[in-house]
Amino acid sequence: MLVLLGALYLKLFGWKVEGQVANHKKLIFAVAPHTSNLDFPLALAIMFSMQMRISFMAKKALFRWPFGGIMRWLDGVSIDRSKSHGVVEQTVKSFEERDKLLLAIAPEGTRKVVHKWKTGFLQIANKGKIPVQMVAFDYKRRRVVLGPSYQVGDDIDAELNKVLDYFSSVTAKYPHFCDTSGGK
Repeated sequence: MLVLLGALYLKLFGWKVEGQVANHKKLIFAVAPHTSNLDFPLALAIMFSMQMRISFMAKKALFRWPFGGIMRWLDGVSIDRSKSHGVVEQTVKSFEERDKLLLAIAPEGTRKVVHKWKTGFLQIANKGKIPVQMVAFDYKRRRVVLGPSYQVGDDIDAELNKVLDYFSSVTAKYPHFCDTSGGK
């Protein structure tokens, strides 16, 4: 039923998925740009239509009533963004403890204007030796592009520049919220 709902959502709203999910048991999806609440139902439609179980990080507030149960059922991971508390290390440990884990992370970390993208996803990928696959939500062309997957090197700033370059040609739902300079 969820497969049909996901496919129906994509068809009704005119979205196409281009590319393929990398064939890895453990993978981090870097999903951007993230400027709208509409990104979440779009991501769910893709996940359901492709019959995939993808975990995701979301702010702690979304895990309270009335959405908490749904967020946990969808395999969401609650993140307290008010302070730094070892999220990278905890996430690396989660990858080590599981045989399979696909995790979606929005590098911007929020839907508001961000001038410095977060590098936690790159640090997790580097420390855990987990490949990253870029996933672009291009609202102008109504397409979700499953880009290449790659192993992240030790120079996190250089890796972030690669990511920012990849997403620079994508049109966000609200382009004025999108800064793909990422603080370069």
